[in-house]
Order: sequence, then C-alpha cells, then structure tokens
Amino acid sequence: MIKVLVSALVGTLAGIIVMVAVIAISGTDTSGALPLSPSSPATSGGGTSGGGAAGQVVWDANGCGSCHTLAAAGATGAVGPNLDTALATDAGDIPLPDFVMESIVDPEKAIATGFSGGIMPATFGSLSQTDLDNLVALILQGQ
Repeated sequence: MIKVLVSALVGTLAGIIVMVAVIAISGTDTSGALPLSPSSPATSGGGTSGGGAAGQVVWDANGCGSCHTLAAAGATGAVGPNLDTALATDAGDIPLPDFVMESIVDPEKAIATGFSGGIMPATFGSLSQTDLDNLVALILQGQ
C-alpha cells in the first residue's frame, strides 16, 4: 500500500516538473488552457468562471502584480490602478471585458482616473490571444 502511494506521489511530482519545463521552454503561451474571449458568455456581464491558473500564469510571467492590485491574483501593486475597484468606473459605457482587453492591448487609449499616460508598457498587445483572454478572465473574476 505504501509503495503504491509513494509511486503515485513520485508520478505526480514528475508530471508537474515536466509541465513546468514545457511552459518554460514554450514561453508564456498557455494555449493548452480553456480560451475565454471577451465576447464569450463566460466573460460578459460581470464575474467570470475562467481565468484561474492560466490567467495567473500570464499575470505572473508579465509582472502585472508589480504595478496593479488584484485580489484574485494575490497582488498589491500600487503603481497602476487597483483592478479590484477602478475598472467599472473607468470603463463607462464600454462592456467591461472589452474595456479590460483594450486597456491591456492599447494602454494609452483610455488613461485610468488619477493616473498619467506613459506608465504601462504597450508591449502586452504582443501576447497570444489565448493569453490575453485568460488574463482578462482573471482580472474580471472579482467584478
């Protein structure tokens, strides 16, 4: 019985190590995760059921938490807007998923209240669509 449990534990650890190695080798693209587009039902009209681990990988890999507060990501950055409280106000009439996506891809298009332009890098638009979708879903989890 103990041999079986030890074998299962070793197999699980080996699988995790291989998964981390594959992600590291292939970059930050989490295309194996379930994609959530901003116009999908899962990301429209408030909170989402997606994002989770795949969104967290993108968030961490791109250093988003060094600037933004987001409870769903365990982040408390203060350089940029607090994504737990500022989004709905700044989005205005734009659907929140669309506003979040636009703010990542083209951060100079709408500057958050109380902040100046030129702070957020404009390079995040080069992320894969899957990574962008997962990141948006993570950000929208608390909305």
